Amino acid sequence: MQHFPVFVAVAGRRIVVSGTGECALAKLRLLLKTEARITVVGTDPIDAVRKLADDNRITLIERSFEPGDALCSALFYAANDDEVEDTRVATIAHRECAMVNIVDNLADSQFITPAIVDRDPVTIAIGTEGAAPVLARSIKADLEERLPSTLGILARIGKGFRKSVEVLPMGRKRRDFWSEFYFKSGPAAIEADGETAVAPALQSLLDQHVNAEEKEGHVDLVGAGPGDPELLTLKARNALNKADVVIYDRLVTPEILELARREALMIDVGKEGFGKSAKQSDIDAAIVEHALEGHHVVRLKSGDPTVFGRLDEEIDACEAAGVAYRVIPGITAASAAVATLNQSLTKRDRNSAVRLITGHDTRGFAEHDWRALARPGEVAAIYMGKKTARFVQGRLLMHGADPMTPVSIIENASRPDQRIIATTLVELEPTLTEANLSGPAITMLGLAPRAAAQISQTLPKQELAQ
Repeated sequence: MQHFPVFVAVAGRRIVVSGTGECALAKLRLLLKTEARITVVGTDPIDAVRKLADDNRITLIERSFEPGDALCSALFYAANDDEVEDTRVATIAHRECAMVNIVDNLADSQFITPAIVDRDPVTIAIGTEGAAPVLARSIKADLEERLPSTLGILARIGKGFRKSVEVLPMGRKRRDFWSEFYFKSGPAAIEADGETAVAPALQSLLDQHVNAEEKEGHVDLVGAGPGDPELLTLKARNALNKADVVIYDRLVTPEILELARREALMIDVGKEGFGKSAKQSDIDAAIVEHALEGHHVVRLKSGDPTVFGRLDEEIDACEAAGVAYRVIPGITAASAAVATLNQSLTKRDRNSAVRLITGHDTRGFAEHDWRALARPGEVAAIYMGKKTARFVQGRLLMHGADPMTPVSIIENASRPDQRIIATTLVELEPTLTEANLSGPAITMLGLAPRAAAQISQTLPKQELAQ
C-alpha cells in the first residue's frame, strides 16, 4: 500500500486550488461537498468558476499564484492544465508546508483524491493508487446503486442517538441494535412516515433491546477454504463479519483473517506437524469458554472442517457444554489442488472413487489399505504428506504400485504463490526434498497436470521410464 487512506478534517480550514479552468472545476465540484473554506487562484477564470465566486461559494483571486497563497492551507491542488505552471506552484506550496496534489501527476503528489460515494455523513472512498481509475469509477457506480439515498439521514439521526445507546453493553448486543436500526427499523420508518418518524422508532427499538433477554453464545465451525479469500463461501464471510471471537488455525491466510471484524478477539491456535502445537483440549476449552460468555465464536479452519479437522471433538465439547453450534463447510484443499491441475478427482474408466487420506495422525504415520491404493488408476489426495513422503512411497511400492505412477504436489493451492510440482511415485521423496516446500502442500497420487498427462499418453512406456 503506497497511499494510506485517511479522512482529513477540513471543516473551517483553507483548501487552495491553483487554476481556474475545467481541470480546477472538476476538483471544485468535489471540494464543495466539504465544509472547508476554498480559495481559487488564477487568471482568466471560466464562467462556471466565476459563478461559484459570485455565489460566495469560493474565494477567487484573479492573478497568478504567488508565494504566501498556500500558507495555512490544509490541502493544496495544482490544477492549471499546464505542467510547467503546476510544477511552479507546487514548489511554492511545498515551501509553505502544504500537502500538495498535482492533478494527473501521481508521482509528484503527496496525496491523491479517491473516487467518493457520498451519503453524508457516510462517505466511502475508493482508491486504486492511480493504477485503474476506470475500475474505481465502476466500483463507485455499483455502490451508489446499492446504497439507499436515505442512508445519510439514518446515519445523522443515529449519530445524535449514540450517547443513549451506551445503556447497552459493548459487543454483540449493541451491534445487533444498530444493525436492526440501519437495515430494518430505520428504513421502514422513513418509508412509512418520513424522516420525522425515525427518532420515535429509534427510541422504541432501544427500549426493546434494553428489555430483551440476553442472547446465548453460539459457535460457527467454519471452513476457510484453501487460502484464496474469493473462494470463501458467503455463509463463512457473514459469520466472520459478525464474530466476537475468531479462533483460527496456522494455515488460515492473512487475507481471510482481514475479513473479520476489527473489534473481534483473534486467537491463534495454530498447529504444526512435528512442532509446537496447541493442545486440542485447550482449543475445545477456549471455544466453549467464549461461547458461554455469550459471544459469537468462529472456529476458523483451513479447507473444510469435516476433513482431518478434529471437528468431532469440537462438536462433542460444544454439546457437552450445551453450546449451540453449526458447521459451515469450505472448499477442500483437495478440490482446490486438483483444479490447479485442470483435472477431476474422478473419471469414468479411470477411477470410480477417490480417497482423502492423511500421511500422519495422532499415533504417528497413518496406515491405510495400501494394496487398494497401489492398484492402477487409483487417485488419492494425501494431506500432511510432506514429512511422510518416504513412508507413503515405501508402502505403495511394497504393495505393487507402478513406480511411474504420476504424482503432483501442489503447494499453497489457490494462492498467488501457488506451485505445482509434477513427479512420479519412485521420485516422490527426492523431489520433495529438492523442492524445499515452505507452505502447506497436498499430494495428489495418480494425477499429473493435464498437459503433462496428455503428453505421457502419446509416449511409449519404455520412453517414460528413461
